[in-house]
Amino acid sequence: MTQTAATPEAGRQAVGLGHWKDAYGLFQAVDADTLTGDDLAAYAESAFWTCRQDEAMALRERAFAAYISEGKPLLAATVASWLSWDHSGRGAFAVASGWLARADRLLAPLPESAEHALVALNHTMQSMESGDSANAQSSLDRALDIAERLGVTEVLSLGRTIRGRMLIHSGQVDAGLAMLDESAAEALSGELAPLSAGLIYCMTIQACQEVGDFRRAAEWTDVANRFCDRLDVSGFPGACRIHRAQALRLTGNWSAAEEQAITACAELREFNYWATGDGLYEVAEIRRVRGDFAAALETYREVHELGRDPQPGLALLRLAEGKVDAAGTAVRRSLDATPEPLRRLQLLPAQVQIAIAAGDLRTARAARDEIEATVTSYLIAHQVAPAFEATLAMATARIALADADWPQAVQQLRLARDRWLRVGAPYDVAQARLYLGMAYRRQGDEEGATAELESAQATFERLGARLDEEHARELLGRLEKRRTFLFTDIVGSTQLLESLGDDKWSKLLARHDELVRGRIAEGGGEVIKHTGDGFFAAFEQPGAAVQAAIAIQRALDGEVVAPDVRIGIHTGGAFHTDQDQSDYGGLGVHVAARVGAAAGAGEILVSSESLEGAQGAFALSEPREVALKGVADAVSIVSVDWR
Repeated sequence: MTQTAATPEAGRQAVGLGHWKDAYGLFQAVDADTLTGDDLAAYAESAFWTCRQDEAMALRERAFAAYISEGKPLLAATVASWLSWDHSGRGAFAVASGWLARADRLLAPLPESAEHALVALNHTMQSMESGDSANAQSSLDRALDIAERLGVTEVLSLGRTIRGRMLIHSGQVDAGLAMLDESAAEALSGELAPLSAGLIYCMTIQACQEVGDFRRAAEWTDVANRFCDRLDVSGFPGACRIHRAQALRLTGNWSAAEEQAITACAELREFNYWATGDGLYEVAEIRRVRGDFAAALETYREVHELGRDPQPGLALLRLAEGKVDAAGTAVRRSLDATPEPLRRLQLLPAQVQIAIAAGDLRTARAARDEIEATVTSYLIAHQVAPAFEATLAMATARIALADADWPQAVQQLRLARDRWLRVGAPYDVAQARLYLGMAYRRQGDEEGATAELESAQATFERLGARLDEEHARELLGRLEKRRTFLFTDIVGSTQLLESLGDDKWSKLLARHDELVRGRIAEGGGEVIKHTGDGFFAAFEQPGAAVQAAIAIQRALDGEVVAPDVRIGIHTGGAFHTDQDQSDYGGLGVHVAARVGAAAGAGEILVSSESLEGAQGAFALSEPREVALKGVADAVSIVSVDWR
């Protein structure tokens, strides 16, 4: 193979052929002081496409200065526009605005040109980012007007793509999708520069996902992936990988989806914080549904640090942990900051689920009604997209289950199941089957319930959705292990601290901890958490938990001075929530905590589920039904007389 001489001309030629790595190597070997504005601009492009964004930006700044000194204001304005785009992708909006203003100043005295169209298009993108739809529309009109008169193909294609998205967001979905298809097909033809083609693919796929047209999104994702695979580049293809990861997660290939998303983030981190946040959100979602809450939480925090909203995923994680109030606050905060209907649609299903868990059916119904209003405003071929139908049906079914309207729940869950099957989303299908099985059981249809629950369990097992699988197994009566959970809490701890003072309170608390830990250990229990004012423990046998609770109350009663303690006990499925399996979570833990919160000072409250497996002579009160926060059905409890 002939060795190409390292000259600026050879570097520019390699850039023109799309041989970015070769071009970068050639430019590196040239004396940097001899490079012209054209050389530096080409050098910057080769650095950009070989994942050297910092260097690319520095080279563009040098190219800008070179063009100014060479008396080439049009080319300087083009470089300034690209620098504005670079800084915007990193969230440096003030710097981005500064570079765009420099481009405007350079172009102002000059006749209209392709550069004027490009800069106007950049203004459109900045206005869209800031939510200024009026300026975005006027800038786009100007960009397209100039591009059509002067035949600027790149701007025409990008501008039509942006206009298509605007049409979609205004409710003209069919017209917008048709415009996007046309622009994406033009990108496929090879007529456009790689960056323009990539941007068009990204905007098209994102728009398809927003309106629930996952079939169209999948088709363009395949095209975009082939486009990226052909490029001799790194960096920008990360955006293609994110779309690939989204498609893989939807269709249930979670391991491949996580791998693609992690690779995408490594490629994109230097280029675009927002896209990197999208990739990390995919990773966090996969970890959440797998039940790896610790890793998911850490990834959601990274998402937030990059400026991307981690909702609704983080709120759903808090709900799974039994932190209903925190979940509700999180999703409500996100909705308050989100005016766009299609973005709100991504949050509202979680609000329905969380509000029902909190016993707030009014909020759940309002969220469900907003879902209906939105999905019927964004029709495709005069019909609601199957994914949107499924979303609305699932929200309606959750409320019907909370209202004990079993026929309505069954009808809507069947619809959700069938529509998610059409979309090809196995996890969502299994979720619908899980709740359909529960609804069938409420109607006395045990055969139908078993069929749906078995199908849900098999899907969850195949996907690796561990907590969902265990939930299905529990409903089928096949959960291999159950635990009895015990919560203790000091009543009036704040008042005690104020009356005793720090020193005496510290000694009292130490004695309390010693007694409680000892009685839990003697009963064969395991302390899971110690919160300062109380303990969370797990027992293999319900009777052992009740005996330990009695021993705790009697030990404290025998002290000269001891705090009043309330205790709650409930038996349920044992769901580990961390990798070392030292913690538990899920509905059983949540119910136990709520039973404990319902107890009075010096009282032991036990759910009927725990009494069924308890052996021993306990003096009990009459059973009573109580409504517990975050629990759909009333829970039967009794008070244990330990004195």
